[in-house]
Order: sequence, then C-alpha cells, then structure tokens
Amino acid sequence: MGRLGELEPVPRKSTVEIVSDELRSAILYGSLEPGAQLGEAELAARLGISRGPLREAMQRLVQEGLLHSEPHRGLFVITLDEGDVEDVYRTRLAIERAACTLIMERNRGEAVVRLTRALKALVEAARQRDPVAMSDADQEFHQVLVSSSGSARLERMALTLLVETRMCLNALQDKYPEPEELVEEHRRLVDAIGDGEEERLLKLIEEHMTDSIERLRTT
Repeated sequence: MGRLGELEPVPRKSTVEIVSDELRSAILYGSLEPGAQLGEAELAARLGISRGPLREAMQRLVQEGLLHSEPHRGLFVITLDEGDVEDVYRTRLAIERAACTLIMERNRGEAVVRLTRALKALVEAARQRDPVAMSDADQEFHQVLVSSSGSARLERMALTLLVETRMCLNALQDKYPEPEELVEEHRRLVDAIGDGEEERLLKLIEEHMTDSIERLRTT
C-alpha cells in the first residue's frame, strides 16, 4: 500500500470485469431483482457486448454466490430468507473484525483519514434523509473499512457480502435505522480507531452487526 496521496498506476479493467461490475450493480440496486432469470441474449444486447464476456462475467457472479444455476432453466439472481440475512451479517462480522485488527496493527492514521471522508458522505446523505444515498454511503464506509486493512482477500470477500446486505435492505427498507443513529454508530467506529482502542473497536463492530440482525429480523 502506497503512502496517502502518492500517485499510483490506475488499474485497467477487462471487459469481463466491467460487465461483472455492471451485473453486480444491477443486483445491488434491484434492477435485477431476487429470483430474476438472466436472459443471455437480452443482456448482451442491453450491454452492447458479445455473449462470450457476458457468460464469463455471469460465471464470476455464480462463483461469488450472487447468481445460481438451475439445470435446464438457466441462471437466476439469488433470493435471501431470514436465515440468510443473519448469516450475511455474522460472516461480515468475522471479516470486519479481522479487518479492524489489521488496521490497528498497521496504519491507523490512513484508515482514519479515509473513513472520515466516507463518514462525511454518510452525514450528508443522512442530512438529506435520502435512503438510497444513505445505503450507498453506508456500504462505501464498510468497503473503505475493509480496504484499509490492506488485505485484498478480505476486501474481495466483503464485496459479495455487501451486495447481499443491500439486497436485504432493499427488501426491508422500513427496518433501516434512523439517520442520526446510523451516523453515530459509524462515528464511534472512527473515533475508536483514532483513539487506538482496539478492544472498544471490536466491541463496537460486533454491536453494529448484531444490532443490524435484530433490526432486519422479520419476526
């Protein structure tokens, strides 16, 4: 990881990576709804690409667990039940706890700078009381948190889980926390990192995930 502000080469994305991002985003925002079947010909036409890169991109999302294959029927967007919701957050807890531990061992200062920037976006979205912008900013905060660990593997695993989290929230938007509460939960995480209090940080991230499970339970 380079020093903060240091210029680095911009990664070039392949067509397959770009298409994977497009499909992931469509699932994230609900354009491709849970249970929706992916028509290869239609998607290739909409994206303006050949079927080869599309097939490879769809297989990536199958491997990530966002799509599933049904014999003789095709590929479908996954659906999540209440048990899946709990599993998503418990798995996120394991990943984000590991990320927090690495952050405290490495460059806390850089993490605080990046997370403070992400927190400002969340504060602005909360001020506007825009649920889509709040979900975007919430997700970006947690992406930055895991990215700040310096572990590409944790970051890769977190990406799929964050998409699944958004699918949970899209279905249960009325269970989303109040804007002020959401901001305060994330502000406490940044403060704990800045203060170098690892035990408090790990306790806060666990409370954040378990509270989310309770909010999103449908029964």
